Amino acid sequence: MRIYDNMDFFAPRIVLRPQELTNNPEIIRRLGVIGMNTAIEVDIYGHANSTHVGGTHLMNGIGGSGDFTRNSYLSVFMCPSVAKGGKISTIVPMATHVDHNEHSVQVVVTDQGLADLRGLGPTERAKKIIQNCAHPAYRDYLFRYLEQAPPGHIRHDLTKSFELHANLQQCGAMLPDLDLSQFR
Repeated sequence: MRIYDNMDFFAPRIVLRPQELTNNPEIIRRLGVIGMNTAIEVDIYGHANSTHVGGTHLMNGIGGSGDFTRNSYLSVFMCPSVAKGGKISTIVPMATHVDHNEHSVQVVVTDQGLADLRGLGPTERAKKIIQNCAHPAYRDYLFRYLEQAPPGHIRHDLTKSFELHANLQQCGAMLPDLDLSQFR
């Protein structure tokens, strides 16, 4: 309402441009944009899901986040470390849907801290995200997952990569034995 009530003040100060200009990769690069976007979940390697809950239910459209993530001077993804009173960790072994891959996500921020991923290899990225961004109640699980996953450039145990999501569907919480009173 404040904008409408003060339109005489705001009108000469607002510039609207078509999407072909505002989301143009060359312009985004030239301006040195710091792209700050939200995520539903981020996996331990830095793949960000910003659109689909559980990989299947559309929460919001990708909009221009891809343009800004791929072309900005610095791309930042933010989310809380947990959701639904601690029942859900937003830092997971493998994202259920990937809108932005690890090559484009440079910084992850949660209420637990910040992980600057620039110049890090996959295992270093995973350790930094778990240590700095995951909620302490989920860190042991995530570190154990990383340690027990078969070796490879990216360590994933495909039999356990969606275990947290399966627990959520079956039990109503990603870690069914977790004391949720600590989140109140």
